Parts: sequence; structure tokens; C-alpha cells
Amino acid sequence: MGNRLEGRVAIVTGAGRGIGRGVAMQLAEEGAAVVVNDFGGSLDGTGGDAGPADEVVNEIRATGGQAVAHYGDISKFEDCTALARTAIDEFSRLDILCHVAGILRDRMVFNMTEEEWDAVLAVHLRGAFNTVRNVVPTMLEQGYGRILLFSSGSGLGASGQANYSAAKEGMVGFTRALARELGPFGITVNAIYPGGNTRMTQSIPDSTQDLRAQAGITRTGRPAVITSWPEGGPTPRDPENNAPMVTWLCTEAAREVSGQVIGTPGFQASRYSVRQVIRSVAKSDHWTLDELARAVPLQLVAGVDNPAPKRVEDPK
Repeated sequence: MGNRLEGRVAIVTGAGRGIGRGVAMQLAEEGAAVVVNDFGGSLDGTGGDAGPADEVVNEIRATGGQAVAHYGDISKFEDCTALARTAIDEFSRLDILCHVAGILRDRMVFNMTEEEWDAVLAVHLRGAFNTVRNVVPTMLEQGYGRILLFSSGSGLGASGQANYSAAKEGMVGFTRALARELGPFGITVNAIYPGGNTRMTQSIPDSTQDLRAQAGITRTGRPAVITSWPEGGPTPRDPENNAPMVTWLCTEAAREVSGQVIGTPGFQASRYSVRQVIRSVAKSDHWTLDELARAVPLQLVAGVDNPAPKRVEDPK
């Protein structure tokens, strides 16, 4: 075990499986006491099982680490209040929040129900607010904190995931606002674009991906992934690959890194650009529609690709 996080206390949501589990385990390996939060639900957020959280807690304790389970639903504010209280009651402080928990309700928007929209935003985006709002008072008192909100490259636009994309990119805006608000108090806030072969990615059939590709719908904004690795060793699709960078961002050494979007899939780390103007057209007076008809295609959006150029005749 290392000691980069010795004396620190972390909350990791969605820590019973996949990426969250890997993060919880590595934080513990570096000396942090960990509150392992997992509702134990299915991918769509239904059900509940204490087993996944308990298993991770037992693994951490078996290696000499400190951990306690919490089974609350992070889409509920009162459960997040209890989650933060658990960290204080068990370990007397709270330094780190990694909000990893998430669900999927994949559906093209013309088939999506209101409940499918609300459920995804509740876990991802409302869950981000619920957890942050409940951990920040303690971090402010301490003058120290590390908050990592797990967004997704899908936030850049993923067909069949309008709810998921909206929630995940909303977390990026939330991250950047928090970084400005909390930075003066010694609290850093960053968004993570993770990756890995998890039950979430496995739930999307190849046939669905193929149909979207045939319709000309593309996914953009993902960095190239290095695919060469030792035979028989770990692969870029291992969920655990996200944990080292996440753990480093929780250390004292990362005190100047805040308000960033960091990609952690595979054997690489990426920093995404901040939104900025890349091209403008301007004049000294009001635009007319005739002027815009010339300026927009020839100047403002010249060379821009349509992410779905083929017409869908009968969307059902």
C-alpha cells in the first residue's frame, strides 16, 4: 500500500462494481478510508442489493485498509445527507468525493418516455448536486477537498442516449462552475471522461451500434486509443485503468488542477479543451437574412460535418 492519501477520507458512489470499484480500491491502497456507496441496483436503476458494496468493503479490509458500506440512493437528497454523515461518523472527516454512479435508459428521443429522461438525469446530474451539496460544508471547514464528477465522452453526442448525454455534459458545466466557486477554499473540482468494458457498455448490443452506423450517425470527440499492449496482460478495456489518474487527482500534488475535463480510458490520459469561439462572422450593423444566407455556409460553418447526414424516412 502507498501513503499518498494517508489520513484522507473518500466517498465513492457506484463503488460496488466496474469503474467505481477500481477507484475505491486504489484510493484505499493509497491510504484513504473509503465509504463505498452502492445502491446495488440494475442498470436501469431499479432494485437494490447490498452485496456489491459489502464485497468491496471486505476486499479493502482484507488488505489492511479501512472501508464502510453505504447503500443509499444518490438521486435522493436525504440519502446523500446520510452518506456524508456516515463518513464523518465513521472516520471523523471527509476529503474526497468521486461521483461514479450511473444508470442507462437507452432510447431514441422519439421513443423516450418522460420517466426514462427523468430517471437518468436524477442519478447522474441531480446525484452530482446531491452529493456535492452534502460534502462541501465539511470540506469548507477543513479548507481542503477533492471532487471528481464522472461525466462521459457520450456527453459530446451519443445517439440513443439523449438523456445520458444531457446529464453527462451538464456535469461538465457543473464542474466548471464549482471549480470557480470552491477554488478559493482549497477545493478542486474536475470532471472525468472514463472508459472500460463494464456492464453498462456491455448492455448496448452490437446490432444497435451497427444500425446507427448504417444510418450515418457518428460519435465524435473521442481521442484515439492506443491498442498495443503486452499479450496476456491488462487491456485498454479494463475498468481499473481509470483509477490511477483519478487517485492522483485526489492527492495534494494535484492542488492546481481544477475545472478540467480529464479522459482516463485505456492506457492514456487526455485533457479536453475548454469551450471557446473557433470562428465568427461580424459586421457593423444588423444582419439581414440574405447576408446570413451567404456568410453562414461560406464562412461560419464551412467544412463542418453533419453528424447524421442521411435522412431517416420513418423514425419508429
